Amino acid sequence: MKNLYISACVALLFAGSAMSQNKDTAKGDKLYQQFEYVDAVKEYLSLVDKGKADTYVYGQLAESYYNMFNTVEAAKWYAKALPSQDAEVYYKYAQMLKANGKYEEANKQMAVFASKAPNDQRAKTFKENPNYLPKLLDRQKAFNVKALTATNSDKSEFGPLLSGENLYFTSTRNKSRRTDGWNDEPYLDMYYAPFNADGTFGKAVELTELNTKWHDGPVSISADGNTMYFARDSHADHNYEKDKKLKTKFGQVNLYRATLANGKWDNIVQLPFNSTAYSTSSPSISRDGKTLYFTSDMPGGIGDSDIWKVSVTGDNTYGTPENLGRKVNTEGKEQFPFLTDDNVLYFSSNGRQGLGGLDVFSMDLSKMGADGEAKNVGKPVNSEKDDFSFSFNTVKNLGFFASNRAGTDDLFQANPICSVEATAIVSDAKTGQPLDGARVAILDEKKNVIETRSTSANGEVMYMVECDKAYTIQAAKDGYESGVFAIAKNKGGKTRVEAPLNPIDVIVTPTAIVLKEINFEYNKSNITQAGAFELDKLVQVMKNNEALVIYVKSHTDNRGSDQYNLDLSDRRAKSTVQYVISKGIAADRITGKGYGESEPKIDCKEACTEEEHAQNRRSEFLIVKK
Repeated sequence: MKNLYISACVALLFAGSAMSQNKDTAKGDKLYQQFEYVDAVKEYLSLVDKGKADTYVYGQLAESYYNMFNTVEAAKWYAKALPSQDAEVYYKYAQMLKANGKYEEANKQMAVFASKAPNDQRAKTFKENPNYLPKLLDRQKAFNVKALTATNSDKSEFGPLLSGENLYFTSTRNKSRRTDGWNDEPYLDMYYAPFNADGTFGKAVELTELNTKWHDGPVSISADGNTMYFARDSHADHNYEKDKKLKTKFGQVNLYRATLANGKWDNIVQLPFNSTAYSTSSPSISRDGKTLYFTSDMPGGIGDSDIWKVSVTGDNTYGTPENLGRKVNTEGKEQFPFLTDDNVLYFSSNGRQGLGGLDVFSMDLSKMGADGEAKNVGKPVNSEKDDFSFSFNTVKNLGFFASNRAGTDDLFQANPICSVEATAIVSDAKTGQPLDGARVAILDEKKNVIETRSTSANGEVMYMVECDKAYTIQAAKDGYESGVFAIAKNKGGKTRVEAPLNPIDVIVTPTAIVLKEINFEYNKSNITQAGAFELDKLVQVMKNNEALVIYVKSHTDNRGSDQYNLDLSDRRAKSTVQYVISKGIAADRITGKGYGESEPKIDCKEACTEEEHAQNRRSEFLIVKK
């Protein structure tokens, strides 16, 4: 039923087909134009059964199922309706394919859409990043979600809002209501369920003082709990436009305001910018009560429906509505805005790159620039289906949203995962200047690399990490020694890690490259972290001088048999050579051999100290050619 709040306009997109509208399709077309999609489908299917269908009928079936969000049937009939002159048909077809998990096929249809509507921002975004999905799926999840099974019914629920100790929502569960031909469900009513101290919800209660026989809801409530903004079908106040040809009264979804008096919602008034020419719905009032956000298809918008805001200047007096612009809105559908107490705007969109259908996005309105862009919230809040009407209670630290991932619109709870915004600032240790393009890897407590990113022009890179876990940052850049920096356990919020890197300072003699000792652990041949730092210097020298050819001599201490030490040193030489090759140096430019204990640096024989043993376990880098 959220589709009622998405679009109040109907277009016959396939009117250019060979058959088009005629006496056979007249009944179905009339039902379609009256939003009676359930019955319209029956009429169009009867034409299919009679062999009287063509691409026009297939297209009308596709559009009807699209409006009912029957993704399987919509995709089936879109496929039969093609080709089409209307680019939007290909976009909708792609949306339905994504909702069915057919991403590769969806991309093919998006490519056609982009070729037919190259100036559409959705097309431009697709062409810039057609393979966005893997990165979106790999995004660290911000919430754990669970269905509110005790509150959900077998009908639709959406628009959850936790205000005070009550969860308000909108539902079609009242089976005594008349049904809507849009999807054959009862009309919408507003409800609330008490929020118990143990985190459970009580039995849902109908807001009888506000509900009418028409569609009512969803709601937004002021911070003090005394003012409610809500949506309602304009038919309730006899506001509609008559279509004499269709013999139908067309209303709109409009916004209303009520105040709390003696425990009941009263003093219901319409907002002055309502109209029978466009819809206004899905309200969200800011914490200070001075700005109302809402969804509308009023003139001056960008897409099918946009997010707007309006100043609240007095007692039901308002400024002029303002469109939030292209940072939020697209040529598609944006709706269900919700502004948190800390100025983060959540909204749903099918015009941005997502997983399918409507996805939830967030945008920090207090930030500018790149950080101020809308971001997909990701799984598990978003799914292949419609995910929408997200709200967040900062006092209880709980989020709520609706999704039809299980078939009907149901309510879900979103529990935020505690996270830390860790920013590493990589700089030149001598000059303090930030280093652009440095490679920064983040490792978990077991030293597993989670992800590697590159720093921006200001030397910064940001990772979201979990609370109460220690992490390590490894930073590297050509011409600099690599560095390892700790991220301490944190309870949440933000932390900054300074990561200064020392410029590589290597001594090059006529016969050798002199590094600090490449020490190995006792009885092992693997490269240590300290050894890797030194070998990175050798790599940089060899990259700077492409004619340089190096011969590696590896040595052991004198513990163990001669043969064992010779084998161990040869393994160490090969490990050293392989490490350098792995960094991009050609294999014909570096070779190596083990010499065991035959050439000790300190000839201490059987009286060596641990320090002397360590110095004898070493590698030398001789210049063969330069």
